[in-house]
Amino acid sequence: MPRARTIAELKRESYRSVSVKDEMRANLIRCLGSGGPMFPGIVGFEDTVIPQIANAILSRHNFILLGLRGQAKSRILRSLVTLLDEEIPFIAGCEINDDPLKPICRACNERIAELGDGTPIAYLPREQRYVEKLATPDVTIADIIGDLDPIKAARGGHALSSELTIHYGLLPRANRGIFAINELPDLAGKIQVGLFNIMQEGDVQIKGYPVRLPLDVALVFTANPEDYTARGKIITPLKDRMGSEVRTHYPTNIEHAMTITSQEAWIERNPAVRPVIMPFLREVIETIAFEARQEKKVDKRSGVSQRMPITCLENVLSNAERRALVNKEDLVVPRFSDIYAALPSMTGKFELEYEGELKGADSVAREIIRQATARVFKKHFDGVPMHGIVQWFELGGTLKYPDGAPVAEVYGELKKIQGLLDKIQPLGVKSKDNPALQVAAGEFVLEGLYALRKISRNEELGYHLEHRHPEPVPQEEEGPVRKRRPLN
Repeated sequence: MPRARTIAELKRESYRSVSVKDEMRANLIRCLGSGGPMFPGIVGFEDTVIPQIANAILSRHNFILLGLRGQAKSRILRSLVTLLDEEIPFIAGCEINDDPLKPICRACNERIAELGDGTPIAYLPREQRYVEKLATPDVTIADIIGDLDPIKAARGGHALSSELTIHYGLLPRANRGIFAINELPDLAGKIQVGLFNIMQEGDVQIKGYPVRLPLDVALVFTANPEDYTARGKIITPLKDRMGSEVRTHYPTNIEHAMTITSQEAWIERNPAVRPVIMPFLREVIETIAFEARQEKKVDKRSGVSQRMPITCLENVLSNAERRALVNKEDLVVPRFSDIYAALPSMTGKFELEYEGELKGADSVAREIIRQATARVFKKHFDGVPMHGIVQWFELGGTLKYPDGAPVAEVYGELKKIQGLLDKIQPLGVKSKDNPALQVAAGEFVLEGLYALRKISRNEELGYHLEHRHPEPVPQEEEGPVRKRRPLN
């Protein structure tokens, strides 16, 4: 059936105007009724954040997402587009997507007065109904609301006070859609005042000329709670006009975190070289982020973004990929040493407290890796005896090989260690598996023993055992024997 092309044809189809919040509410009700996911790709918020957002939409609220960096706030806002209709009709050529049955701009009203029901209409896809702006201190009221356009006034012969001379800003252009502002506290106070006036009254003032614009917009915002005092604040009248305040959080368990990282990281790369990332290595990478969020040397107010394990995994795979290409190997299997090669992808993802600044980001990151390794190692090898491996080092054994060593060389070195490759079964690796998998598992066992301080490791000697001399027993001082005084 052909779509309506004029207002008259639209009326014959019994089209009914619906506000954007009612439209989102109706589509959400259908989504909940069908049992489908509200935000595909958002993991770990099913029982916390998503129900609160659903309540805000069902209540037709403007809302704000509060959370530290890397908590999927922007992604959630962009996913709200799925709650809009696939397309809506609007008056063709209108800058603010006017409803054909309820126009608000003067240009459209004059056009309808001239053409009547023959006024042409067009259709706006839902992807174009989402407008997003990152708040920065240099954003002006003209960027958000609009400004007078002298050229438009001169060409049309209009007075500057005429509404026909306005060049509309981002907010009016989001009419009948969703307008999102990221990092709201960075927006100047006077701009925030303009926002709440639109939300409450539908009035704007441009260069001193009052203009009535009863916009149909769903306003959504994001903010970092710590930014309120660090860079700016949300003015009280604007905050009061937000219907709901939803707080986001980091993944609460390793499984959710691994799902997010696998979903977001760039893993499928060179079709000629097949990557195999062992599950225990993924666990360590995710646990690094969890440990960093608890580390006292890391600033908890700044947070540790979920982007850290994503970029870390990508760097780990890149280091393994580079090694495989140099050694002409057809299987890319990252080893534990690749995590240390990925330090540049971690140190920029957290802010340090004073004590951490004294030690340095690199040292703090290495200590966090050690803590994460110990945690994962205990999970897989709790109760598994490792005396034979430690004894090999006690007898003077050392193991050192370059980071870029091929699989065959490292495999031969690991086989020299008594019982090492017999202990890797808890990691899901068997003796008949590809040597590259056995090398990755064997290196993790050694790193786990190092993390638990059973063996040592440094750049000069590699894996070894430091012989600690027992502390001398203090001798009693010679001298006259003194009688002890009896206790009362």
